[in-house]
Amino acid sequence: MFKNFITDVDRYIFKLVLMPMLGTLALAASLLILDKMLRLFEVVADEGGPIGVIFRMLANLLPEYMSLAIPLGLMLGILFAFRKLATSSELDVMRAVGLGYTRLLRVPYLITLALVALNFVLVYFVQPVARYDYSRLTFELQSGALGASIKVGEFTTLEDRTALRIEESRDNGRELSGIFARVTQPDGDMLSISARQGQFLANEDEPNTIILRLTDGTIVQDQRAIPTPRVLSFASYDLPIDLPEIERFRTRGGAEKEYILPELLNLGWNKNIPKELRNQTLASLNFRLVEVVMMLLLPLLAVSLAIPPKRSSSTLGVFVSIVMVVAYHKVNQYGEDVAALGLVSPLVSLWVPFVLFAALIAWMYWRVAYVPGGQAIGWLEKGAAFVAKRFMVIFRLLRFTGNRELAAKARAAHDAEQSRAA
Repeated sequence: MFKNFITDVDRYIFKLVLMPMLGTLALAASLLILDKMLRLFEVVADEGGPIGVIFRMLANLLPEYMSLAIPLGLMLGILFAFRKLATSSELDVMRAVGLGYTRLLRVPYLITLALVALNFVLVYFVQPVARYDYSRLTFELQSGALGASIKVGEFTTLEDRTALRIEESRDNGRELSGIFARVTQPDGDMLSISARQGQFLANEDEPNTIILRLTDGTIVQDQRAIPTPRVLSFASYDLPIDLPEIERFRTRGGAEKEYILPELLNLGWNKNIPKELRNQTLASLNFRLVEVVMMLLLPLLAVSLAIPPKRSSSTLGVFVSIVMVVAYHKVNQYGEDVAALGLVSPLVSLWVPFVLFAALIAWMYWRVAYVPGGQAIGWLEKGAAFVAKRFMVIFRLLRFTGNRELAAKARAAHDAEQSRAA
């Protein structure tokens, strides 16, 4: 039974859909990650944190990027597959033997259902936890909980009583040179210390205090009890430094996008929680759901925009499909924000645009699949062809005029050269 359900034509369409879909998915995710990676490198470098935290933060961003890249990859994969069938006239042959568009969409819809399930798990379970972990890593990076090092060449203040500056750091901070420290005591006395070398050592007795062991330096003691500062030289000196107390990060759920599905369902209709939090929870719940359900419309949209006019290789449909999906995503984001503020119900701000978007796609698919010679964006194709022809006419005219001017200048230069020779 399954063998008859999936035919050779279905397997052929699966191959045509798979490669463009995976390529688009990988390209979109890579572009998003690379853009964020550059920013994270700058942030981590400024905070003096370990490089490894960048990859941990990118890993937590991946579920959110995948939830955006999966619908786009699915749509473009199906679009490029049916466009290839149309431009190579294979689609005409398939339709001539009784295979309509709805029948040809069997395998694309099987792929769509699998990706809908994957995206549902991502947006309702994986993405909220990953978003929280990303916020936690950002907090720990800024607070120094990840072992952020003292910046070389800059003054670093510790516990508002110790100012430290290091000229050079080697071996991952184990060997320091060109050290200057100024320590202010609670009674107002001040120590100014300079040393040629130093290194940080752990303090087993006091875990919240580290030892900066200095070598070959000078101490200037400025005390109220003595009229003039006292200067001392040392071969080795241990300077205790109190580590700043690291604040504990908040628990997950501080923001509405960090709740997983059971928590959203529990909070959304709970009358005992503040109305503001309830509005935010319902807005997030409906936004994620409408984004997932929208994927069921993408195969119809892809087929509607994949078929170019006869004797045409226009790629306008590819551009229009991307614009429509991105624009609809932005409309949903605006609808979520409005619903989170309590200005309007999520049923209006999110599901009304979905119904309108679904009606538009259904009309476009009906035009292509059931109207002889019908085109979903025929008027756009005609307009684009008209503009392209006029542009080519202007371009050729400018090129012809430029060639004539160059020819005239060349003739004038040749005549002038002949006259000088005569």
